[in-house]
Amino acid sequence: MAKPEQCSNCTKPATIHLTQIVNNQIQKVDLCEDCPFKKGVTDPEGFSLAEFLLKPGTLMQAQADQLECPNCGFTPADFKKAGRFGCPVCYETFKGILKPMLSNMHKDTVHRGKVPDRALARVSIKRKLTELESRLREAVEEEKYEDAAGLRDEIQVLRSSLAESPGQTDD
Repeated sequence: MAKPEQCSNCTKPATIHLTQIVNNQIQKVDLCEDCPFKKGVTDPEGFSLAEFLLKPGTLMQAQADQLECPNCGFTPADFKKAGRFGCPVCYETFKGILKPMLSNMHKDTVHRGKVPDRALARVSIKRKLTELESRLREAVEEEKYEDAAGLRDEIQVLRSSLAESPGQTDD
């Protein structure tokens, strides 16, 4: 069973889940039943996640009180105003604030990027080839020559499909 999400403001279980899209960026926050009313988050028109998360009295604000980016001088207050950081070093400086916020918004706190479908298909074929080659070696070692012949034919088909993929080089 999945662990219930925790409130972004306190430690209670979250029952309210808010999503905001600003400049094509999705921001999510999970709240318990009490926090929206305590913090005045009842008006969706005037609501900003960055502002809410860094309000005085929140866990994230308590963590952020004395932080300042050594590279650009950016502070949590600047993040609250701008909704973004000042430089790449800010991400490391404000990691303690960002990590809980990101884990509530996304599946992971590490950006993995996207893989083009064609490249994903090639990787899948290469994995299948590796598996089949291993099974072929086992079949030959066990003297299962009919199985080995079938595996050899499957490997040839996959290799020819890789060779026909335009604009790709083998790794």
